[in-house]
Amino acid sequence: MSTWANLGLQDSASPLMEQLIFFHDHALLILVMITVLVGYLMFMLFFNNYVNRFLLHGQLIEMIWTILPAIILLFIALPSLRLLYLLDEINEPSVTLKSIGHQWYWSYEYSDFNNIEFDSYMIPTNELSTDGFRLLDVDNRVVLPMNSQIRILVTAADVIHSWTIPALGVKVDGTPGRLNQTNFFINRPGLFYGQCSEICGANHSFMPIVIESVPVNYFIKWISSNNS
Repeated sequence: MSTWANLGLQDSASPLMEQLIFFHDHALLILVMITVLVGYLMFMLFFNNYVNRFLLHGQLIEMIWTILPAIILLFIALPSLRLLYLLDEINEPSVTLKSIGHQWYWSYEYSDFNNIEFDSYMIPTNELSTDGFRLLDVDNRVVLPMNSQIRILVTAADVIHSWTIPALGVKVDGTPGRLNQTNFFINRPGLFYGQCSEICGANHSFMPIVIESVPVNYFIKWISSNNS
């Protein structure tokens, strides 16, 4: 999760988030190069003494400053398109999780395992344990296996919500009457925090999401204990 003075992106916990971070760094490097070049040209422009009263047009320089930005945009657009298609790819999921947004909590269904269902509410500050995170911890965490392809189906029961986990690179809008899906792959165990990132009403920041990533054998034990 994000911590104090953390100005960068969170550490990734999935291959998709790694690719998003790589693309962010790639675009930022191009931005720095453009800023340095334009800054240098403006600086030299202010302090040069060249004057040409008969300069009416410069076709060569106009061709350069039209074609060069188009080429730079290609270097941003092509990796971006590749990443968009990667984010939408569904690769034979091992587990399907359904998430339904309500005002102001999430409910979950494991439809592959005898329809395990539960609601997930934020723990109020006055009931929080000393090692809990205020406004982020929930009473029922989503338990998912690591190193497995997970598909999530997201919808909403009332208004538009958004199921978002930054460390996994997942952000899916939950729209009433519509079922959206995406996939992710958790490559390490741990707790991953998120929140509703759609402005769905007064209390939308009080419906957090907590994913507990565990090894597959622990996940099977958890499923068995909830089925019994």
